[in-house]
Amino acid sequence: MKAVVIRAHGGPEVLRLEEMADPVPGPGEVLVRVRACALNHLDLWTRGGLPGRTVAFPHVLGNDVAGEVAALESPIEGLFVGQRVMLQPGTSCGRCRECLAGEDSSCRQYRILGYQIHGGYAELVRCPASNVIPLPDGIGFEEAAAFPLVFLTAWRMLVTRARVRLGEDVLVWAAGSGVGMAAVQVAKLFGARVIATAGTDAKLERARQLGADEVVNHRTADVVAEVRRLTGRKGVDVVVEHVGEATWERSILALAHRGRLVTCGATTGPNGKTELRYVFSKQLTLMGSYMGSKSELLEAAPHFFARRLRTVVHATLPLAEARRAHETMEASAHFGKIVLRA
Repeated sequence: MKAVVIRAHGGPEVLRLEEMADPVPGPGEVLVRVRACALNHLDLWTRGGLPGRTVAFPHVLGNDVAGEVAALESPIEGLFVGQRVMLQPGTSCGRCRECLAGEDSSCRQYRILGYQIHGGYAELVRCPASNVIPLPDGIGFEEAAAFPLVFLTAWRMLVTRARVRLGEDVLVWAAGSGVGMAAVQVAKLFGARVIATAGTDAKLERARQLGADEVVNHRTADVVAEVRRLTGRKGVDVVVEHVGEATWERSILALAHRGRLVTCGATTGPNGKTELRYVFSKQLTLMGSYMGSKSELLEAAPHFFARRLRTVVHATLPLAEARRAHETMEASAHFGKIVLRA
């Protein structure tokens, strides 16, 4: 099969299209013919190298996959060759206490396609059968590939962790990103009022089209002051934080009394300044969120299939142009997802 591989950490230039041996499904596994694979920031970080994280080279990136079942190691009820599917990006043992409690991402054997194990920048990928989600005929491969990781992340952040409620005010940073785009829609699905930020007027308009009630340019405006103005000085009930160092302090300052901040990442750096007096005097809740469970993705997926949640595909490129896709993402020259077509 053809695959885009990395043989060392580095910039986009380390991405190479090569021939690799076809993967062979083991017991309980499925081989999927990849039709589309969406990019995530995790691809960039894995390619560049993460402190304390090792990758076995050659490595195939790609967390989000949609395609067709190509082969089964043995018959599996509900799955058949040729079936259109998308994949849950996180794998786990399925037997430990965390897995059985529906907390897959806390499993000691939790692995993410394209991160710790080979992913979807290839013509074929193998995964556990439990990760396979059948696709309705009306859902295209590109839009399906753009759904799993970011909507699973946003769902867990807002629904499971922050427990967003009808009528609450929610601040979503960087609405042009995958997680930001998804978070705007999930918050609106549960009846929240969304204040979204982005760095250009064009991205702010796209955020409005996705349902944001108010928008703020985080490059030119004082986001905290705007939040206070828009909420009558109350602040927001929930902050969706995934930017990290550059926004952390402002996220805390934007919260209302008893507000909740939920974070899933640190794109701009891991060291956020925290004024502890705000935390205890305002009785704030700061919580982390990492990926999500198979059951949470199955909760979110029907809303996608019914078009209540919509993926946004900025561009679709052939697999051979993975380098250009990475360069576009690194330049933040996109709104929504960039998808590779295998």
